[in-house]
Amino acid sequence: MPLPRLNVHRHDHTTRTLIIFAGEIDLATAPLVRVALAECLHDGIRTTDVDLTEVTFCDASGLNAFLAASGLATEAGTILRLHHPPPIMARIIEITGSGFLLHELHSVRPASRRFPAAAGGAR
Repeated sequence: MPLPRLNVHRHDHTTRTLIIFAGEIDLATAPLVRVALAECLHDGIRTTDVDLTEVTFCDASGLNAFLAASGLATEAGTILRLHHPPPIMARIIEITGSGFLLHELHSVRPASRRFPAAAGGAR
């Protein structure tokens, strides 16, 4: 069985934590996201900040994991905030009306200079 393409790092400070996801969030790795975020609730964490700077891909199952975790956090009276999603993920969050997941409107990381802009776009 191949290893998941997602690394999860958690850094606690009393009732606050920072979770850093690195890699791909898809059908195969979304359960890791769900578990990591559920453990925060179980451990009594009141504020969970999620850094998505190193996420290279996130599909609908990943977004669903964040939406489910947000619902559980709200029910528990805790806070879940996403920071620095990749541009395409930020766009999907915007299109689906899930902007409440983002900590700030400008928490999107800049577009990579390694890849050309989409066809017809500025370089």
